Amino acid sequence: MSFRRFGIHQAAALPLLVVAAGCVPSAGSRDGAAPVPSPPPRSPQPMVSVPRPAAILGDFVFRGPIVRAQQGSVLLGVVPDRTRTLTLDGKAIPIAADGGFLIAFDRDAAPNARLVATVADGRQVVRNLVVASGTWRLEHINAPYRGSAANDGDFERRRPAELAQIAAARGREVASDGWKQRFRWPVTGRLSGFFGSQRIYQGKPGAYHSGTDIAVPAGTPFVAPADGVVVLAADVPFTLEGYLLIVDHGMGLTSAFLHCQRLDVRVGDRVVQGQALGTVGQTGRATGPHMHWGLKWRDARLDPAQLAGPITG
Repeated sequence: MSFRRFGIHQAAALPLLVVAAGCVPSAGSRDGAAPVPSPPPRSPQPMVSVPRPAAILGDFVFRGPIVRAQQGSVLLGVVPDRTRTLTLDGKAIPIAADGGFLIAFDRDAAPNARLVATVADGRQVVRNLVVASGTWRLEHINAPYRGSAANDGDFERRRPAELAQIAAARGREVASDGWKQRFRWPVTGRLSGFFGSQRIYQGKPGAYHSGTDIAVPAGTPFVAPADGVVVLAADVPFTLEGYLLIVDHGMGLTSAFLHCQRLDVRVGDRVVQGQALGTVGQTGRATGPHMHWGLKWRDARLDPAQLAGPITG
């Protein structure tokens, strides 16, 4: 769907594994509980569309779910008319056929970013972005740092191959317009872990939490938050992530679903928003059944709530 169809909001500045999870259980939930029937699928959310009025053909147009650039956030926009190349801090950014683009800001992104479009006559259109800092929690997790590995040696032996699979999956180039959609939560329930939180595993400091945890009973179905292509579906559980699923939404934006009990899709499958992907579990480094949903753009780890909005249900 073209970025030029609907109304816009122009902003002066707008806001975005190696997966490391160790997550919090649902109160009273248990692994092996009877699956919860999947609700009737909702209609896919509309694409985020941005027109290009004649009055601002020479500048960027931004539109997204948040109103400022912030650590962990996404920025959607349209390049100036006749743009040939686009860069963010000197790195090339792909441009869709309708002029749309996506950039994002890591949880630890620098306070300033520079977006530059070079147009047909060689002129440069520059937008300097001020990236607001996030506010992060501290969480203590009663789970071993090494996850499901038998010991530290077993973890060190297995982990490199797992990370290589994740890197290879995220390194694929996938054609999908899912990145333009308004994302939805893959499952709804009690939030039990928050993006960006610094984590301590049985007294040992670990990486910050790279996603958001939703505590629900084991066997609860989860769905695709947006259209995409499956680029990783673990056949055996990873040490930290358990049964891991990664869906690429295009433009380098990926969703990761951790600790799954069962996966119902395979690598190469095209999925649509609201499609059932599998069931929630407690595999890998987890202290109870829950869904860990992580979002990533290139090397930037992102806050799912920035795209999906407040969780309901």
